[in-house]
Amino acid sequence: MVPPRHRACVKMEELLSAVCEGMDLEANDDLRLPLRNLANGLREVVSQLREGESLWKSENFDLQHFWKSLGECFKAISHEATKLSLAFSKPPLPSVQDCQKLTADFQKNVLNLTTVYYWLPKSQGVTLRRLVRDATVDVVEGVIQLLNVILSTPLQSLSQGQLTSTGGVWEACDRFSKLPKDNQAAVLSLMLSYAAIVEDALEEMEQAQHADNPDPFSDIFDDADTRENRDTYWSEADKQVMAPCLGLVKAAKACLKKVSAAMKTHGKVDSLQHITQLDDLGDITSEISPSVDELVLSLYPPMDHVTVQMNAANVTMVLNKVLEIAKSSHVCPESENSWLQFLSGAIEHNMDKVKDLTQGST
Repeated sequence: MVPPRHRACVKMEELLSAVCEGMDLEANDDLRLPLRNLANGLREVVSQLREGESLWKSENFDLQHFWKSLGECFKAISHEATKLSLAFSKPPLPSVQDCQKLTADFQKNVLNLTTVYYWLPKSQGVTLRRLVRDATVDVVEGVIQLLNVILSTPLQSLSQGQLTSTGGVWEACDRFSKLPKDNQAAVLSLMLSYAAIVEDALEEMEQAQHADNPDPFSDIFDDADTRENRDTYWSEADKQVMAPCLGLVKAAKACLKKVSAAMKTHGKVDSLQHITQLDDLGDITSEISPSVDELVLSLYPPMDHVTVQMNAANVTMVLNKVLEIAKSSHVCPESENSWLQFLSGAIEHNMDKVKDLTQGST
């Protein structure tokens, strides 16, 4: 069954057709004109891709057919990028008619890609749809980049930029095979990326506070006099504040690890309610790494204890909300209660210590 065409796709087709049909045939001795018009049309496509909802109803959506069709679209665009690049890499140059056919084929395949993207309804997962949209945008932007390189370099010459841009389209198309195929996998993939950022922040801070390195900027300022003129050292009070703050960062790391494990074990995509709960967890966990980064940055000297307490409170709020949403979702049945309670206690304990150690600053 073929889904209805989305109004955004119709608009994109009208835009691209208007661009191509509006060309002055007598002026087409300039082979760059069809390429320039296609690039301009594709910029409108990128703008449209960030808007609109699917018209496909969730009850009769065939996810397997969607992935098969999307894969064919990515493959076709990769093939068209190769054809276009080769056509302008060496003599003889394509005729005006051949160039118009190349751009028309590209236009058709890009429209096919965007049409299939719009098949995917939000009911399959907002996180999944966002990742598919970003992958689609990356491909179209890669094509625009390739067109711009061809337009900006002498025709009949294969430049390094052209090779790089063609490879960029191939890579963007090849990412299709790595896209998560349902919302559980989509949310998990993002949570793994958040966990890696938190892990990096924790390692950076632990290295900076090493016992025999009281100056975290020693590898930046080589001039001792320069450092003495700056407040680049932690006081004993600062060091005491850091301990519970790093405890919060460790709790953030553990939180992402435990929620990810629970989602991998218990997560389901068999109903709209379950899919929505996964999206909610994906949204709230996305706030962990930015809040941790703010806290870690505020720990560097000169340390302002008021700012540190505010940032620690923000991390605490985010983590508590993660635990609350996880506990009320299907990914955390009663068997997961022990670590939920443990982490909740650890977060509260470290935040209380931060407050005690910074209370004289507020």
